Amino acid sequence: MASRSEVLRTVMLETGTTQSSLSRLSGVRQPSISGFLSEKVEMSDDQLDRLLCCMGFRLEVVRRPVVPELNRSERRSWRLHRQLSIMLTRETLDEWRPTLDLNLDRLSERVTGQPHERNLERWRELVERGDLLGLHRLLTGLDRDSIEMREVSPMSGLLTQEQRRQVLEQVS
Repeated sequence: MASRSEVLRTVMLETGTTQSSLSRLSGVRQPSISGFLSEKVEMSDDQLDRLLCCMGFRLEVVRRPVVPELNRSERRSWRLHRQLSIMLTRETLDEWRPTLDLNLDRLSERVTGQPHERNLERWRELVERGDLLGLHRLLTGLDRDSIEMREVSPMSGLLTQEQRRQVLEQVS
């Protein structure tokens, strides 16, 4: 599947549209278009559709389930975190808070390098804000970012041994 920037670049080439002319047509600043094309700036489907419309094209997004390719460790981690997501409410987050804070402090002492340090800080911010939606997304996400975030998860010690055993039996 082509990336958004590839789709934009292809249509620009096909229609002979330059970055500056697309900027004038769309009202989007030329540096933003350059950022979209180089993938330094993330572009949404809505933004891409708006740019394509200026060149006489539309974006069609086909939604279908795709089985992600996870290795055994990633699948185990996803299953365990998925169980935590099922249990996560405003009340359980408040109950878990001391354990999460302690785990975050311990991980901060041990973890070095990027993206782990940055991901730990993101966990800390989500927990401090009580961002349930953000936490649910990371606990259940199958995108590379969520997988990497779970590599430095502060969620250890929240499942009982029995809950953990039941979840891991499903993976084996």
